[in-house]
Amino acid sequence: MLRVAIISDTHIPTRANRLPDWVRTRIQRADYTIHAGDFDSADALASVRELTDGNLTAVAGNTDPRSLRLPDVATRELGGVAFVVTHGTGPKRGYRRRVANTVHEIGEEIAGNAAEEPGTVPVVGVSGHTHRVMDEEVDGIRLLNPGSATGAAPARSATMLVAIVEDGNLTVQMHES
Repeated sequence: MLRVAIISDTHIPTRANRLPDWVRTRIQRADYTIHAGDFDSADALASVRELTDGNLTAVAGNTDPRSLRLPDVATRELGGVAFVVTHGTGPKRGYRRRVANTVHEIGEEIAGNAAEEPGTVPVVGVSGHTHRVMDEEVDGIRLLNPGSATGAAPARSATMLVAIVEDGNLTVQMHES
């Protein structure tokens, strides 16, 4: 069983000073962390990396400096589930479909290259950008958005997801302050 902390939109230091203590604790207790973009600074990225002991997959958000050299899309297989991570940059209109299309394109490659029978690796999309929690299916793809880990506007509170992954099965819990 793997415990995966899923966060996004920390916006440090532009909209928040630091991650809330309860978020930091959940990241430290996790086996792995996924950050769906908008760190806002090299210091914020370094702080999250330190909390995770390097067990981190992260992508660039629309407010991240290019100097962070983060990819726009990243993938990571954990516990028999393939996570496709993208920020979801763009307008509100079409957000879900845009993210689902990205996940579908990358997910087909992952499933086709899996050691098991092609198409048997569950693919889950992780995105940020909206600062709103989401756990829903779009075009047959499960999409997760952890909201903003610092409660940066337009979020109303700090939120994150914790996924429990085991043998290709995924359960997700939302945490909020």
